[in-house]
Amino acid sequence: MRLQNKGDRVSCTTSCGIRRRGILVAGAVLMAGASPSMHAQAADFPTRPIQLVVAAPAGGPSDAVARMLAEDMAKVLGQSVIVDNKPGAGGAIAADAVARAAPDGHTLMLSWIGNATNQTLLPRQALDINRDFVHITQVVSGANVLVARPGVAGSLKELLSLAKAQPGKLSYASAGNGSSGHLAMEMLKQRAGVSLVHIPYRGGAPALNDLLGGQVDLMFLNQDAVMPYVRSGRLVALAISGSARNAQLAEVPTVAESGFPGFEATAWAGLSAPRGTPEAVVQRLHAAALKVLQGPFRAKQEAIGAQVVGSGPSQYAAFVRSETDKWAAVIKTAGIRPD
Repeated sequence: MRLQNKGDRVSCTTSCGIRRRGILVAGAVLMAGASPSMHAQAADFPTRPIQLVVAAPAGGPSDAVARMLAEDMAKVLGQSVIVDNKPGAGGAIAADAVARAAPDGHTLMLSWIGNATNQTLLPRQALDINRDFVHITQVVSGANVLVARPGVAGSLKELLSLAKAQPGKLSYASAGNGSSGHLAMEMLKQRAGVSLVHIPYRGGAPALNDLLGGQVDLMFLNQDAVMPYVRSGRLVALAISGSARNAQLAEVPTVAESGFPGFEATAWAGLSAPRGTPEAVVQRLHAAALKVLQGPFRAKQEAIGAQVVGSGPSQYAAFVRSETDKWAAVIKTAGIRPD
C-alpha cells in the first residue's frame, strides 16, 4: 500500500480502494445472510398466545372492538389472542404494561385517542405514545353526533346563534374531562367563539340519561348510543363531527360543511406494539390485521356507524402524531385538566 502525504492528511491509492470494496462486499454478504433470518422470524411468529391489552373495562365499546378483533386475528395467526383489560389512569396503566413488555410482537395494545390526548392531559407521565411504541395499523374511526334535547335548536347554526346571544346559558354534558365528546365540543367552541357550560360525568351513560331528562342541553356522543333516541324524537341530531356524513344519518350535515372547514373530531382505535418490535413481525401483524378488516369485522363495525380504516404502519404513526398535536392545542387553549 502506497501512502501520499497532503499536508496533515494521509490518503491511500489503489490498495485502499480494494480494501474498501472488500468491506462493502462483506457487508452486503452479511445483509443478505440476515434477510432469510428476518423472514424466518416472521414465518415462525407467533410462537405463543398474543396478549391484547385494552385500557377499558370489559363490556364497553373499546372492549367490544378488541374482542372482535382478537377472535378474528387468532384464526389468521393460528394462535390465541387474549384480551387483557387494564383500565385506569386515563389509559396510562395499559400503556405502561405494554411499553414494558418484551418487544417480540406477543404483547399488543389497542391504542386509542386517549393515548394521544394524555400527552398533554398527563404531562408528568414518562411514556410517549409517539416514541415508545411501534404503530401497526389504525383499525376503526368513529364520529360523534352533536345532539340536543328537543326545543333547544333545530340546527347547528341556530344553536350557535343562541349561544352567542346568551353566553353561558346553554350547558353540555360529556363522558368526562378529556373524553372525545368533551374535546370535540371545546374545539367547536373555540372555532365558533361561543361560551357553553361544561358538565362532566363519569361515563357516557349517565351523561346521556341527564340529557334525556332535560338536566343538560346538548352533547357530542357516539352514533350507536344516540341513534334510538334520534329516531324516536327524544333527541335532535344537529351535526356530525367526522369529515363525511354518516350513511345512517344522511340528512345530518357535518360540522365542517356547516361553516367550519377542516373540522374533524373522531374517536379511533388501532394496534400498537412496544418500541423495538422487529419490522418483520410488525409486517406480519399488519398483514393479519388487514385480512381481518376485510372480513366480517368490517360489516359489523359499519353497522354501528364506525369506519374501518386499515392504514399502514407509517400512516398510522403519522396519524397518531397529528392527533397528539391537534388535541394539545385544544387542551391548552381550553385549560382542560383530567378528572
